[in-house]
Amino acid sequence: MFAERIKNRLLNQHNAGLYRKPVEINKRQEKYFFIGNRKVLNFASNDYLGLGVSDKLKRKVSGNFLKYATSSSSSRLVSGNYSVINQAEKEYARFFGYEDALFFPSGYQANIGIVSALFEKGDLLIFDKHIHASSVKGMLLSGADFHGYNHNSMSHLCKWLEKTSKNKPAVLTESLFSMDGDFLDVQGFKALKERFDFFSIVDEAHAFGATGENGKGIARDVADIGVGTFGKALGLFGAFVLMPADFKEYFFNFSSPLIYTTSLPEAHAASAIDLLGIISQCEKQRKHLREISSLTKEKLVYEGFCVKGDAHILAVEIGDENRALEISERLLEENIFVLPARYPTVPLHKAMLRIGMTALHTEKDVRKLVSSLKEAYGKIEKKDR
Repeated sequence: MFAERIKNRLLNQHNAGLYRKPVEINKRQEKYFFIGNRKVLNFASNDYLGLGVSDKLKRKVSGNFLKYATSSSSSRLVSGNYSVINQAEKEYARFFGYEDALFFPSGYQANIGIVSALFEKGDLLIFDKHIHASSVKGMLLSGADFHGYNHNSMSHLCKWLEKTSKNKPAVLTESLFSMDGDFLDVQGFKALKERFDFFSIVDEAHAFGATGENGKGIARDVADIGVGTFGKALGLFGAFVLMPADFKEYFFNFSSPLIYTTSLPEAHAASAIDLLGIISQCEKQRKHLREISSLTKEKLVYEGFCVKGDAHILAVEIGDENRALEISERLLEENIFVLPARYPTVPLHKAMLRIGMTALHTEKDVRKLVSSLKEAYGKIEKKDR
C-alpha cells in the first residue's frame, strides 16, 4: 500500500512540474559551487553578505570549536544551559534592542516553538498570507483560530482588525518576505499597531544582518517578538528569537521544540558573539548588496521581465511550473543556478525564479545572468509557439 502510494505521488509531482531533486554539490567557493568539475555561479544563496565563506569568520568558528566541546550533549533544560549561551543571548537582545533572546537549532524550530507555545484554543491570529511555512505550522499546532490577510495589504489587515479587535488578535508577518522579496510596509503596520494595540511577531530572517543600521533589520519599532536566523546573512547556523522580559522563562517551560531537542553547542554561542562585531563592520558589503541588487532588477525589467523585490531577493514571475523548471535547467547548462520556486512554496500556477543576490556578486555576474535568462526564456517561448 505505502509503496504504491509513494510511486503515484512522485509520478503526480513529475507530471505537475513540482518534482524536487536537489543538485548534488561537491564544494562551495565564494559565489560559486561545483557540480563535478563544473563551476556554477550561484544565484540561489541566502549568504547575503558573503560571511558564510569568510576566512575571518571561519577562523573564529574553528577556534571556538577547538576551545569548547563539539556538542552540548543535552537539551537546554537538562545539562545544556551553558553560561556562554546565556551570555550570547543577552548580547543579541542588547544589540537588536530587545529585553531578552533565546537560541534555537533552526529557524523552522524557532517559529514553530514560539507560535505553538504562545497561543492556544480561543486565541485569534491574523497573518500575512505569504509568511513562512514554519509559522503556518506553528499556528496549526497551537490550536488557535487564524485568518490570513492579503499579502502586505495594510487595508485588508485593517479590515480584519476592525472586525476582530474585541478578541485581541495577534498579528504575524515578515519584514522582508522570503519569496516575493518585498519589505513590510512598516509605517502602515505601525499605524495599525498604535490604533489596535495588537501583539506582533515579525520574522526578520532575511533582513537581519543585511538591512538596517548595523544590520539590525527594519521592524524593531513594530515587533513585540523578532525572529532571526544565523543561517542567512550571518553566515552560521541556527536561529534566535528576540522577546520581552519573562518570555524566555515561559518558553523554557512550554515550548516543546526547545524542551525536547539538543541545545546548540557552546562553540556556536561563542561564534555568535563574534558575529555581532563582524556584522557591525559590514556596511560596505550592505551598500554593495543594495546597489548590485538594484542594478539586477533594473536590467531584468529593461529586458521585459516582470520582477518583484525591494532588496536582495528578486522574484521573476513565470507562472507555469514546468516552464520555470525548464528555464532553471537551461540556466544550469550555462553554469548559472537559479531556484525555480514552485507550489507549495508559492501559490499554484504562480511559479517564479527566485534570485538571491549577495555582496559577492559583480556587474559582470549580473550581465551574465540577465543575458542567459533572456536567451533561455526566448528559446522556450519559440519552442512553445
